[in-house]
Amino acid sequence: MSRTLVVKVGTSLLRGREGQSTEAFMADLARCLSAERRRGSQVVLVTSGAVGLGCRELQRSQRPELVEELQAAAAIGQGQLMGLYDRAFRPHCQTVAQVLLTRSDLASRRRFLQASRTLLQLLRWGVLPIVNENDTLATEELRFGDNDTLSALVAVAIKADELILLTDVDRLYSSDPRSNADAEPIKVVRSLQELEALSDAAGDGGRWGTGGMTTKLAAARIATASGIAVRLADGRDPTVIDQLLLGSSHGTRFLPSPEPISDRKGWLAHALVPKGQLQVDAGAERALLLKGASLLAVGVRSVQGDFEAQAPLRILGSSGQELARGLSSCSSSTLQRMLGLRSGTISSTVDNGLNGVVVHRDQLVITAPPGGPTIPPPL
Repeated sequence: MSRTLVVKVGTSLLRGREGQSTEAFMADLARCLSAERRRGSQVVLVTSGAVGLGCRELQRSQRPELVEELQAAAAIGQGQLMGLYDRAFRPHCQTVAQVLLTRSDLASRRRFLQASRTLLQLLRWGVLPIVNENDTLATEELRFGDNDTLSALVAVAIKADELILLTDVDRLYSSDPRSNADAEPIKVVRSLQELEALSDAAGDGGRWGTGGMTTKLAAARIATASGIAVRLADGRDPTVIDQLLLGSSHGTRFLPSPEPISDRKGWLAHALVPKGQLQVDAGAERALLLKGASLLAVGVRSVQGDFEAQAPLRILGSSGQELARGLSSCSSSTLQRMLGLRSGTISSTVDNGLNGVVVHRDQLVITAPPGGPTIPPPL
């Protein structure tokens, strides 16, 4: 059966382990993914590893901390990373392509669509794209920070059927199994409500909360909200990867939302970096959540940040919890003058070209989790 997959591998797998080198892991991964390609699937690989390989070449035992050192190490390691992948896939007659992305590439709608078209063209040519964050160029504020998020956004961009997150644990647990003997394995996460509950638990701190599992849950939230199935599984054993690609029940499955948002809404919710935030009153909160309305100036209680028109914003409810994200129709300075005013008053006192809409409903996506927050009652 033909399907489109995004497979993500992280540094914990690529650095190898006792008895298996980085090159041996890549050889096993290339064999598994090439076999999946021969079965008719389209496959995109999202990978880490450039900084680690650069440090290995420099014989540095510690990961750099300064941004310029990380970027320099990535510049050394990225070519080596692609060279290793090319040698791993070549025996299987599988052509690979390097695609480097930063958050700014996906924060622009035009560049998001161009990245999507490029990846889809490579797949049509039978090429396996290998995607990595462009650590050589990304500044701190424009970094994804983890390739789990990048893999989810790539899955949204190409409308993948499934995102497979390969890691160094066998599945998701109710808590960190390394420190809690009572941790229960979780085989299936059926809804966004379940996923939100797990994410809240993961945010409590400790190794489970601050480690890689939190970012994987965030990636699962992005993908499943867009109608993409997600699998979290152990990538250390190549037989597990083989069986996983053939449909086995290894790992934890995250079921896709039965009511997925569009790729544009997914882009608004997850690809953009907010430049400011607004807090709204209870009436505006009800209108956004229950009526699918645009956000009007009369419902905005406060404005934070210095931004221009079309800037991405977080929209907070009356209790301070995030409700939505969207693109502002005006600058922060103009919006400050509009606060609390009704539409007719705005056109006559602030700017006759403004109609009181701060964020149009077509430029807005609800990000509040299903079942929350509690909708305030009418006054």
